[in-house]
Amino acid sequence: MAKHFVKKQQLHYLHNRYGYWWAIFILAVLFALLLSACGEKKPKVYRVGILNGFRPFSEIVDGFKIKMTELGYVEGQNIIYNLYEVDVGSAEEQRVLEQFVVDEVDLIFAFPTGSAIAAKAITQGTKIPVVFAMTFIEGTNVIETVRQPGGNITGVRAPGPEEIVKRFELLHELAPQAKRVYVTYDENYPANQSAIKALRPAASSLDITLVEVLVTSAADIQSDLQARAASDDIGLDAILIMPDFPSQSPTGWPLISKFAAEHKVPIGGGAAFEAEAGAVFSYVSDYIEIGKLAAVSADKILRGTPAGTIPVATPVQSLRLNYKQAQELGLTVPRSLLSLATEIIR
Repeated sequence: MAKHFVKKQQLHYLHNRYGYWWAIFILAVLFALLLSACGEKKPKVYRVGILNGFRPFSEIVDGFKIKMTELGYVEGQNIIYNLYEVDVGSAEEQRVLEQFVVDEVDLIFAFPTGSAIAAKAITQGTKIPVVFAMTFIEGTNVIETVRQPGGNITGVRAPGPEEIVKRFELLHELAPQAKRVYVTYDENYPANQSAIKALRPAASSLDITLVEVLVTSAADIQSDLQARAASDDIGLDAILIMPDFPSQSPTGWPLISKFAAEHKVPIGGGAAFEAEAGAVFSYVSDYIEIGKLAAVSADKILRGTPAGTIPVATPVQSLRLNYKQAQELGLTVPRSLLSLATEIIR
């Protein structure tokens, strides 16, 4: 009875002060706010593991983050990035990937080819999707098809064999007198198998000899170049960089660029930085744009689209021409290359 009397007194007070229906409205609003506060869910915070297996490709991460921000992902608010830069194929790379799986990240972004392959392998049997970049799809079994990559993976491909052939043709345009082109590569690296198969007939058609040197490390490159330097004839007229780790690593590239400078030999470069570090040109995709393309796929995945149904993207290639280096080597740069170049270093 006392309880009933208190309620009646409260309603009577509200009725006198606000009017009966106004009192009912206020109570309803308060009740609704209470329910809303109790049922409110915190916004999803996505965790993305990023594995960069080749440090010169770090701008890919920059492009990825820039585009993710444009798509509404704010770092530290609704997305967290765990970035690791480790050598592709290393034991450390494996440990990083294993930790991503243990942490059950929402997505793994991995590049280049070797790192993407490792990420795909370690996520088999999990629900973790993988987005790759700068990855060769020819002969690697990374995907089923470009339109339907299948499984838990999609991403941005490296242009593949056609890229190395185009680099070879550009080198020939710049140095038509070069009849012996040096290519050093690890035949076990997936990208090289299809690249060298495409390169051989291209060289043969121009009556150019490929000086193929098989290596597994930068130490092998050093041994070969030292032997050539000690010989009366170094046995090559130009150098073409293949798409693998030994020749472009922080240890391997300085060996090649130093040898080329000492012997006045032109280099057709792979990675973008090489055009400023000894090569007469580099012919590659813009790393920022690669990262942005990867972010578009990542966004679709985080919104619920299965990774394996998202078509693989192919980036546009660009020519960075070191005009100053070409002049120092006594090379005549054709106007066709000057007009093709997206950047000319003078």
